[in-house]
Amino acid sequence: MKRSRPPARRRFGQHFLAAAWARKVVQAIAPEPGDVFLEIGPGHGALTMPLAESGAPILAIEIDRDLVAQLAPKLPPNVTLLTGDVLTANVISFLRGLDPQRPPAMAAGPAPPRRYRVAGNLPYNVATPILFRLIELHRHQPFFVDATVMVQKEVGDRLAAKPGRKEYGALSILAQLHCRIERLLELPPGAFSPPPKVRSSVVRLTFTPPAVRVADDLLFDQIVKALFSQRRKTLLNALKRYDPLGPAVLQISGLDGRRRPETLQVAEIARLVELFAAARRPAVL
Repeated sequence: MKRSRPPARRRFGQHFLAAAWARKVVQAIAPEPGDVFLEIGPGHGALTMPLAESGAPILAIEIDRDLVAQLAPKLPPNVTLLTGDVLTANVISFLRGLDPQRPPAMAAGPAPPRRYRVAGNLPYNVATPILFRLIELHRHQPFFVDATVMVQKEVGDRLAAKPGRKEYGALSILAQLHCRIERLLELPPGAFSPPPKVRSSVVRLTFTPPAVRVADDLLFDQIVKALFSQRRKTLLNALKRYDPLGPAVLQISGLDGRRRPETLQVAEIARLVELFAAARRPAVL
């Protein structure tokens, strides 16, 4: 008797991609010789299978044990399936052990350069934490070239949002500080089973050196969080609440304290971080 597929689970935010759309996504990913992929949330393998046809080694990480049991027997030898949570798993150590395929046409020549890439249909309920996780990995250990992922259109809007837009916030700032953002495809609800209530976007994050210099990464994160937890306050009031040094730092920065945090450019936030770091540095006698 044919084994039925495990149903989508609401607690994992699962919406499974239809095969025809999976092909379009793989075309957008554009795998090349030398690529090694981390696939997040393979589900029933709709994206895994056509991506594996490229010959690229794939580490597919899936949190749902029932899906792992259903998918594992179907996978070709260039796919390694890992049961785990991408938010906590040490995926880099697994990926380093995977060797890229050498196409027959290149068998006699030098091996193609190795590139580590991310792909996946991100579960809606944890898409933002996963994106923050990928950016954090890049900040501390630059490893991945890019990440081509499916997310809710709303999340895609936030990734690409410019200052002054309601979608602009902490995700926009950190992504644009460390990545180049491209929107590749838009998918209707009918591209998934069960259909979500929203449209989805395929977005590529190409990891880059920081767009501006940041004096202290931890302080940058703290200030961004403080500013955007009070995004409707003026910049003066938000910084005053964050730190008693706020008004003095703001005066030195030359920024207008009547502005809202959501109007700040990434470079302006980096400038505030630099000034706070200097103000907190012990005086040298």
